[in-house]
Formats: sequence, structure tokens, C-alpha cells
Amino acid sequence: MKLPSLPRFSGAEILFSAKSFAAAVLAMYIASRAGLPRPFWALLTSYIVSAPLAGNVRSKAVFRFCGTLIGCIATVLMVPAFANAPELLTLALALWVGTCLFLSLQDRTARSYLFMLAGYTAALIGFPSVETPAAIFDTAVARVEEISLGILSATLVHSLVLPVGMGPTLLAVLDRGLGDARRWFADVLREPGAAAKPLATDRQRLAGDITQLRLLSTHVPFDTSHLRWTAGAIGAMQDALAALTPALSAVENRLLALEEAEGTLAPDVTALLARTAAWLRADAATAQDAALDDLLAELRALGADAATCKPWARALRISLAVRLEELIHGWRDAKSLRRDIDAGLAGAVPPRRHGEPFGNRVLHKDVGLALLSSFAAVLAICLCCAAWIVAAWPAGSAAAMFAAVFCSFFATMDDPVPAIRNFMRFMIWSVPVSALYVLVLLPLVHDFGMLVLVIAPTFLVLGLFIARAATAPSALAMLFGVAGTLSIHDTQATVDLPVFLNSTLAQVLGIFAAALVTRLVRTVGADWSAQRIRRATWNELGAMADAGRGAAVDDAYAVRMVDRIALLAPRVVQADAAVRNDTVEGALSDLRSGLDIVALQRARPRLPSMGIGPVMQGVARLFRSRGQGRDDPPPAALLAELDGALQGALGKDGIDGRVAVTALVGLRRTLFPGAPAALAPVATGASA
Repeated sequence: MKLPSLPRFSGAEILFSAKSFAAAVLAMYIASRAGLPRPFWALLTSYIVSAPLAGNVRSKAVFRFCGTLIGCIATVLMVPAFANAPELLTLALALWVGTCLFLSLQDRTARSYLFMLAGYTAALIGFPSVETPAAIFDTAVARVEEISLGILSATLVHSLVLPVGMGPTLLAVLDRGLGDARRWFADVLREPGAAAKPLATDRQRLAGDITQLRLLSTHVPFDTSHLRWTAGAIGAMQDALAALTPALSAVENRLLALEEAEGTLAPDVTALLARTAAWLRADAATAQDAALDDLLAELRALGADAATCKPWARALRISLAVRLEELIHGWRDAKSLRRDIDAGLAGAVPPRRHGEPFGNRVLHKDVGLALLSSFAAVLAICLCCAAWIVAAWPAGSAAAMFAAVFCSFFATMDDPVPAIRNFMRFMIWSVPVSALYVLVLLPLVHDFGMLVLVIAPTFLVLGLFIARAATAPSALAMLFGVAGTLSIHDTQATVDLPVFLNSTLAQVLGIFAAALVTRLVRTVGADWSAQRIRRATWNELGAMADAGRGAAVDDAYAVRMVDRIALLAPRVVQADAAVRNDTVEGALSDLRSGLDIVALQRARPRLPSMGIGPVMQGVARLFRSRGQGRDDPPPAALLAELDGALQGALGKDGIDGRVAVTALVGLRRTLFPGAPAALAPVATGASA
């Protein structure tokens, strides 16, 4: 019989485990020498802050310390004020946790950790202090000191002892995003009919790469290498990659429309695609710049002669040329920014570019789901506290604490219950280990050195599994259970079996309450979340189209839309293939519509007599109705208005006319994909 093989760990995983344990021991030693009441809190904090990348550790350290400090201040203010009214104190702490959780869910960056910590830190300190409100200030100060020691120890060890910079990881995501964009670009030029095929895997990955890069780059200013000096260039490159997505999708769409209108691509179009593909293959910047002027001249000449083709075919050519030109400039900008980042890593000062990156402030936010998550946390805490008060349960505070923590930990998921149950299962599996420590081994320990030797095997092994992304949640649950139980030994000289079982039962019931309330109140399906994301897009497009003439518009919608596509992809992966393709393709169509609406709103003040105003009003009404859940088809009157405005734009010379033609063609293709391949005749004076 073949015995199961033991898992093998890499050198990086062994190093991470050793550094994490050393930081935890250092924090616990200083806390013990300083006479702090709960040294194991410092140990647990050190492990929670630890991460394989030094930049992540430093950013989490800053946010955790600030969140802990805010939570302690809130506790010091609330507990004495409501000490004589347990019901009001419960409600105040629960509302504080819910409010902080809501703010955390509105900030989809590492900074959200600050708000989440401020919430459940108040619960961790406040509920155990209900019976001794007079000592709340001393308790809060001690918690801040213990947690600060854990933060400081983890930061020092991971920053000074063989620090692992985040440069290779972040640069790999950057290069993967560039590679996916280049592959998509090359596929479009090589396969003109690619737009009719299902969304390719690399296109989905591009949206995922952009969002992953945006979230990962939050830690860049805290990195230990030269990478932190390139934060501005990295932010600008994120925006440049996001801007490539609608342009790539639009080029696909125009090529498909030309095939439908003319039966096959004309020689002038295929020759231009070949020239563009040759330019893209010339990787050297100097070679691309040398051929660029001729290529741009050919693009601007495409569709310029009104006598050579019909109006609709001419409009498609102009639209294709404008989007290809945007795509070329966007690709050059992205490549240039990538070179700036390499220069910054070599020690050079990256050049300052005009405009500020949009950053994470424009990412998609679901206010309704955040409110549901906050309500679930408040309700779970109140139910645990009600049971605690009615039963006069000595360990009831632990149930309320754990309900607050676990309602906060997994609130970003559509269905947090499986993750909460998995965490609870591994915490239950940690009970025998915890019992061995607090009931057998710790009573035999008489000095700090012996304590380190006793706990080393468990924490070093768990640290190895925490270093792996696949096993990190389960290993962290085990560590959380063991370290949380060890903290009982901090405050009680002797721990017998009843005390241990009572505390363990309270922890499990708190997690169970979090799972139960979340299941009843907050759990939603992936299809429900996907539909909410689509409706948010439609409402935003309606508001953009409804903006008055001359209203300020920007390209932040592109960043937000690419983020929404990245959010949609995992939510529809389990759906039927037709539903999945329709959802993601629909999101790309919405992204193109936003690009066209912004372009028309910008050109509208300079083209007052083309009938763009009625078109924008019709588009606004259509998207607003979709945002309200109505699936009415676009009215035929809107198609007539689009055709009228398009024929007026074809008569305009200059860049504004070409931009208007491009945007109107895009809206016509998106809203009326089955419309005839010819423009409807316009009655005299209709365009006015």
C-alpha cells in the first residue's frame, strides 16, 4: 500500500513561516516583559498582519493600527455612556460595527481594512468590558499597545529580514495585461469576424488583470523597493489599459458591420488592417514611430471620399478609422508608461505626465448590498447579545464578538455562508489542539523559552500553509482558533474543562449566528448580483446621456465599466453558455455605448444643428427604463433620429464631424444591431 506523501514547501514558504513566527514571538515577548495583560493578542495580530510581500505587510500595518485606534476611541466613548443600559450599549456597538462595515464596503481597496477594523475592534474591546466599565480606558489602552506591538514586530521583521518586494508580482500582472491586450488587438486585425464569436478567454482575463492590478497597486507606496516611486506611472498605465478595452471592442464591432454591409471586407480595409498588424509587430519603439505617420495618414483618408461608397459604408469606414487611431495611440501610451516604470525601478525619476490617474475612487460600488451586509451584522450582534443578557451567560460576550468579526470578514462575497462555515469547521478542528495547550501543556510551562518551544511546532506548520493562497483561509482559521483560545490563559490563572468548553461554545455559536443571519438577510445569488451590476451601468449611461449641453464628462466611466466586466465574469461562469456570453457581450456593448455618449456630449456644443440633442434624450430614456427593470426594445423613432444625425455628421468636415460619425455609428450598432445596412432618408429640415 502506498503511503500518502507529505506536502512539499518552497523556500519562500518556509522563509515566510519562520519570519512570521519570529515576529509573533518578538511581539509576545515584549508584551510579556511590559506587563500587558494579553500577550497572545500581540501574537495573533502579528500573524494577521503578516503577508508574503513586504509592501502588503506595511500597508496592512498602517491601516490596522489606524482602525484599531479609532475603534478603541469609539469604545471608550460608548461603554461608560451606556454602562447602565445593556440594551442601549448593545445597539450602539452593533450600529457602530454596521456603519464601519458599510464604509469598508464602499472603499474597494486595501484601505477598507481600516474601516472594518474600526468596527469590530470596538466589539472585541467593548463587549468583554461591559461588566467592568470603569476600567474601559485602561483596557482600551492595553489593547492598542498589544495590537501595536504585533503590528510593529511584523512590520520590522518582514521589512528588514530578507524582505520580499512586490515588484515581480505587480510587474507580472502588468505584463500579463499588456500581453492580453496585444493578443486581442492582433486577433482583431487577423480575424475580422472575431466580434461574432464568444468573448475569448484573453478578453475576460484583460478585465480581470486591470482590476487585480488596480487593487494590488494600493500597496505600492508601502513597498521596500524603487517600485514605490513609480506609483503615478502604474496608476496611469491602469487607466491606459482600461481605455484600450472599449476601443478594441469597437474595432471588432465595426469590422463585423462592414462584413455584413458589403458581404466581405473591401481591399482598402484589408490592406489597412495588414499595415496596422505590421506596425503592431514592430516591437521596437523607434520602428513603430517611423511607420506611424504614414499609417495615421492612411487611417484619416479611409472614408474621406463620399463618392466611392454608400453613406452607411462610408460611416462605418470613418468609425473604424477613428477607433483604430485611438487604439494605436492608446497602445503607444501603455507601452511608453511601461518603459517609464522600468526606468523608475532602475532609479530614474519617472517623467510627469499631464492629468492624474483616476485611481480606485471610480470603481463600482453597490450601496444596496453594502446596506444589507451592515444590517446583517447589526442583527447578528443584537441576537447574540439578547441571548447573553437573557441567559446571563458568562461567556456570552465571546459570541457577540465573533458574530461581529465574521459578519465583517466575508461581507464582500455574494454568498458568504460557505466561507463562514469553512472557517467554523477548521476552528472546530482546532479545538483538540487548543485543549491540549490550555489544559495540559501551558500549566507545565514556567518560563518564556519553554513557552516558545511548546507553541513552535503548531505555529510553524500553520505558517507554511498560510503562505499558500489555496490553503491560507483554512490554516488561518486553525491559527485563529488556537491563538484565540490561548488568550484565555492570558486572563485566567487556571483554566479548567468547563471554562474551556464554555468559551469554545460561545465562539462557535457566534460564528453560527453570523452564518444564519447572513443566510436569511444578506445572501444573494450570482445572477442577482450580475443583474444589479448591469442595472447600475444602465442608470449611469442614462445619466451621462441626459447631461445638458456643455456638461463636464470624463473617461472615468471606462475604468468603472472595465471593473464591472471583471466583476461580471466570475459571477456568470457557472451560468449557461448562452446566458454567459450574452451577459459579458452585453457589458462590452454598454462599455462602447459609454464611449460614444461621452464623445457626442463633448462634440455637441460645436455641432448645434445636427440633431444630437434629441438623440441624447432618446438614449437617456432607453437606458433609464432598462435601469428600472423594463426590457422594452428601442423605439423606431430613435433609429430615425440616429440616422438623421448621422447623415448630418457625414456632411461635416474636420475632427468634430468624424468623432460624431464614429459615436453615432456606435450607438446605432449597439442599440439596433439588426437595423438595415442603409441609412433611412431624412425629411427636409428634420436635422434642424
